Formats: sequence, structure tokens, C-alpha cells
Amino acid sequence: MAKPFILVNLKAYREGTGHKAHRIASAAQTAARESGVGIGIACGYMDIHPLSQHFTPPVFAQHVDGVEPGAFTGHVTADALKQAGAMGSLLNHSERRLTLAGIESGVRALAEAGMISVVCTNNVMTSAAAAALHPDYVAIEPPELIGSGVSVSKANPEIIRNSVEAVHAVNPEVKILTGAGIQCGECVKIAVDLGTNGVLLASSVVKAEDPLAVLRNLVSQI
Repeated sequence: MAKPFILVNLKAYREGTGHKAHRIASAAQTAARESGVGIGIACGYMDIHPLSQHFTPPVFAQHVDGVEPGAFTGHVTADALKQAGAMGSLLNHSERRLTLAGIESGVRALAEAGMISVVCTNNVMTSAAAAALHPDYVAIEPPELIGSGVSVSKANPEIIRNSVEAVHAVNPEVKILTGAGIQCGECVKIAVDLGTNGVLLASSVVKAEDPLAVLRNLVSQI
């Protein structure tokens, strides 16, 4: 993915499912074309196929199970996600925590399918541990700031700086996103200036009355 990269997590909000997810994907498509900034959408499973078919922003799942296709009722495989149109998946989001073994198997499954892995972490130590599993991205999100409206890039820039150093000390090939409370273009600029490859965010876009206006603001300073 191009640097910088903005990944919008639609979570399970009513504002981010069905035709409302299409509205956000359309806004992301417009903002990306205008700015040249990469913007992706992490949506619910039911919306992966229609969003990937009708819009250009890369589509991500919000979780994947690191199992092979087979007798795993209720699991979601990387192969199934790829066939639906997903380019990659989040793993270990604060709202869908995994064991270390679960993260490792998910990263491996995505890699074997030729897909992008985004492992979410909550502090410097877990970011370094995640980097050792060779994901494509580590996304650092202090859980106390998620949905708070207080940007991690302003409230706790040290965790970003230290996470970048820790991740690259383990694996310099891993890219880094940061999230939690990202609201505006200044937040994104600070995050990129601190060495990240972009941001992961949700409510500021998903719950906005005008998602396009918010996305235009987010890319305005990069």
C-alpha cells in the first residue's frame, strides 16, 4: 500500500453497514482520487463483496481465523475472504483480541493467500512482539483513547515514536499505522511525521454526517 495510508474501520456500526457502508466507500474513493492518498475500508463480512465490486478503495476484513479451508464451522478463512474481494484483514483489534498463537496463524494464513495483515497492538512491547510475526502492518492503538475523541498523536506521541523504534528494531520491513481518537488532518500529519505509514480510525468517519468532508480534512496536510 502507498504511504501514507488511511484505513477506515466501519466496525459493526449501523452507520457502516449495507447502503451506508457504500456511502462511506464512495467518499473514500473520491477523497483518494482527489488527494492521491491511499484510503482503505475495513468492513463487516457481508459488505466485503459489494464494496470490492463497486468501489476502488481496497477492502479489508475486520478479522480472519488462521485455519485452512475445511471442517471449521463458523470460522472465516483467508481463502474465503480473498474470494469475496478482500485485500487483507485486521487481526487482534482491541474489540476482538486473540492469543499470540491466533495472531501468528492469522498472519500466516493471510500471507499464504497473498493478502495484507494488519495486527493491532496496544503498547510498545506488544508492537515489538507483533513485528516478530512478520505482518505487513502493526497498528498501535492505546485502548483508553479508542473512541475518546482524544488523538493518540497529540495525547501520547511518545508511544508512537517508541513503537516505531521498537517495531523497526525487530523487523524494519513492517509498516506502522496508529489509531485511537484520530480526528483531523493535523492528527494524521503528526502521526506520519513521527514515522508511521498512516492511521487506522473509525468513528470520526463512520459516524460523521458528511464522511467525505472528514476524509478530505484527514488528507489535507499530507
